[in-house]
Amino acid sequence: MRGWNVRALKIGKIATDQWTDGLWVLGLFLAALVLFLVGLGDLPLRDWDEGIVAQVAQDIWRSQTGQSPNSLTWLYPTIGGAPYLNKPTLVHSLIAQCYALGGVNEWMARLPGAVLSSLSVPLLYGIGREVFLRRTPAVFAALIYLTLLPVVRHGRLAMLDGALVCFFLLMLYCLLRSRRDLRWGLGVGIGFGLTCLTKGAVGLLLGAIALGFILWDTPRLLASGYLWFGMLLGSAPVAAWYWAQWQRYGSLFLGANLVNQSFSRLWTSVEGNQGPIWYYLLEVLKYTLPWLVFLPQAFKSAWEHRNLGWAKLVLVWSGGYFLVVSLMQTKLPWYIMPLYPALALAGGETLTRVWDAGAIYGVRHLPRERYPIAWMILFGLMAMVGWGTSLYFGILSPDPRVSLSMILGAIALTLSIVTVLLLQHDPQFIPVLFWGTYVSLAMLMVSPYWLWELQESFAVKPVANLIQQYTPAGREVVMSYPHSRPSLNFYSDRSVVSVTAFYAVRNIALSPSAAVAQYWQDISEPYVLVDRLTLQQAALKNVRQLGEAENFVLITRDR
Repeated sequence: MRGWNVRALKIGKIATDQWTDGLWVLGLFLAALVLFLVGLGDLPLRDWDEGIVAQVAQDIWRSQTGQSPNSLTWLYPTIGGAPYLNKPTLVHSLIAQCYALGGVNEWMARLPGAVLSSLSVPLLYGIGREVFLRRTPAVFAALIYLTLLPVVRHGRLAMLDGALVCFFLLMLYCLLRSRRDLRWGLGVGIGFGLTCLTKGAVGLLLGAIALGFILWDTPRLLASGYLWFGMLLGSAPVAAWYWAQWQRYGSLFLGANLVNQSFSRLWTSVEGNQGPIWYYLLEVLKYTLPWLVFLPQAFKSAWEHRNLGWAKLVLVWSGGYFLVVSLMQTKLPWYIMPLYPALALAGGETLTRVWDAGAIYGVRHLPRERYPIAWMILFGLMAMVGWGTSLYFGILSPDPRVSLSMILGAIALTLSIVTVLLLQHDPQFIPVLFWGTYVSLAMLMVSPYWLWELQESFAVKPVANLIQQYTPAGREVVMSYPHSRPSLNFYSDRSVVSVTAFYAVRNIALSPSAAVAQYWQDISEPYVLVDRLTLQQAALKNVRQLGEAENFVLITRDR
């Protein structure tokens, strides 16, 4: 009878744990949805990737609605009617389905990435539950990941990186579950296939990281038939997609996709996106605050506990990925996105020891540890910087920005309270930091400041409306602006290219005014978007001004 009671208690405890895990998964997912969806469509799409992804998705949507003669655009993607050979179109197709439901707009373009990024948060919680013996570090890791500025910013965009991280976490979660139930190996292959269908060759790197962890931690899984059948299952659609592209485009596809847009990024900088070897170290130092404060101690703990599963995963994941992207010659800020979940796992373990220093892996240690003095100094300095910038933008700036001042004030208030609690050696600073950071990020996401790159150039929508109003559909437009803007192509539904780039591809180097003048002579019916100064310098004849927006004039030949 006593054995039955013990068994009943164990079953009850398992059921309670599953119920609690379910509540945490739901709560984390809902909290993530709020942060990733609030104000999602309030700002225009950003150059470069957002404009490109949205335009490719638009071509797929048009093929599905009969507006395009090519009904296989989902398989053979195009951008503005020209072949798109950069990446597989899984995410683009998801966006196209959103266009079909809610129309072609910013909200629908960003929705799939935002939802998948939201799913990444409970997935990371699940990974934490697999590698940690307690629930607390899994919760802390998920909350750290949720409140990282680059994760929220890039996860909300119409880009591929939020989806990539989600599918990678799915692959890792299934891999960790397969240590207890080999059938989960099927999910490993599916996750791998989804990463490859999102960003192509990057999936190979992420798969190699998962393989490195298994070789160190659980090599017996390599003999699992479920794992290899899952890999075959997940790789089949990837192989089919690449085969279809090769059959249609031949060596053109191999050169453009596998060489120029994938492997060549390792040894050359694509489109001038380059930086020093410490580029991503600076990205981590800049954008992981305030959680950066805990990372040195977190990785010290991971190295000391490298015989444990969580430490092996963090070291292989963070070390392998950081090394590869740092050695790559092409540098872009969002390439570092798959690293952030590993940093969150390491930080979650450290915060757990701080939260409950008397119970590490079930062993009680006394006396209670005191917090490092460096934490108090760093949080105090960040609080002072926060108050100073809030005061500047609220009162002292020649152009006061009240909303930005309030956001900075919320951050500064959070950091100030955290500093006081650290001085009192009160672990309640952890929930205060989580909540304050979450609220501050939510305030940022409903403001126009979360996509600050839009301030670096002219507002694209008024110019796009001008072009769409006065130019025939399908007609190419050149502009005196020195850089191409994919978002302008998307909003205007025209091909708008820099006039200097137009001649640069023909190996002709010209100044903007000279290029405009040359184009005016070469094209019988030109449409040129030109600023006033360049128009004056070009000294064109027979000019008819069609309209003006954002200090640009749209002109054509007066017949």
